[in-house]
Amino acid sequence: GSWATTTIDSDGDAGEYTSIKLDTSGKVYISYYDVANGDLKYATNASGSWVTATVDSDGDVGKYASLALNTSGKAHISYYDSTNADLKHATNASEAWVTTTVDSDGDVGLTSSLALDASGNAHISYYDDTNADLKYATNASGAWATTTVDTNEDVGWDASIALDTSDKAHIAYYDNTNYDLKYATNISGTWTTTTVDSAGDVGEYSSIAVDDSGAAHVSYYD
Repeated sequence: GSWATTTIDSDGDAGEYTSIKLDTSGKVYISYYDVANGDLKYATNASGSWVTATVDSDGDVGKYASLALNTSGKAHISYYDSTNADLKHATNASEAWVTTTVDSDGDVGLTSSLALDASGNAHISYYDDTNADLKYATNASGAWATTTVDTNEDVGWDASIALDTSDKAHIAYYDNTNYDLKYATNISGTWTTTTVDSAGDVGEYSSIAVDDSGAAHVSYYD
C-alpha cells in the first residue's frame, strides 16, 4: 500500500538504462548497464531473493537496454555495443545467455526498444547514428533482418516499440530535425510514418503502448 525501495546491486556504479518486466506470478526481471565495468547486467527475484548476473562483458556493452519476457518467463534484451557501435541482442531462452550482433552497419543501436510477438520473436526499433535514420530489426523469419523505417532528415531518436494483437509494429520516435513527435507502423504491410505532434519542440523520451483495439497511446516530453 506504500512505496518500498530495495537496493538490488551495489557492486560499484551499476544501474543505468534500466528496463523492467514482471512475469505472470509478479516476479521481477531487470536489465541494466554496469557503468563501472561497461557490462550488460540482469537481476531477478524469481527464486525468492535477488540474484544478479553479468550477461555481456565483451567490451563496453549494455547502454539503452530494453527487456521483454516470453511466455516461459525467459528474457530477451536489446542493447548498444559502444565498443563496436553495434546493436546486440541477448536471451536466456536456452537457459544459458546467448548474445548476438543484430546490426553492425555503421553506428547503430542507440535508444533501442524491444517487444516480443506471440511466437516469442523479437522486434526492435533503434536509431542509426551514421545515417540519422529510424531502423527496425526482427528475427521473425528465423534470421535477423533489418529495415530502415524513416530516412526523412534526422529521425529516430528515443524510439519506443509496441506490437498489436496481430503482431504488427507501432513505433513512436523523435524527429531530431523538426523537433516533432512521429509515429510509424507496418499494419498495412509496408511502413508508413506520421507526424503526431509538431507544436513546438515535442517528442523526446517517448513511450508507446497499443490497446486491444489496436489504438496507439504515446507519452512524451514537451
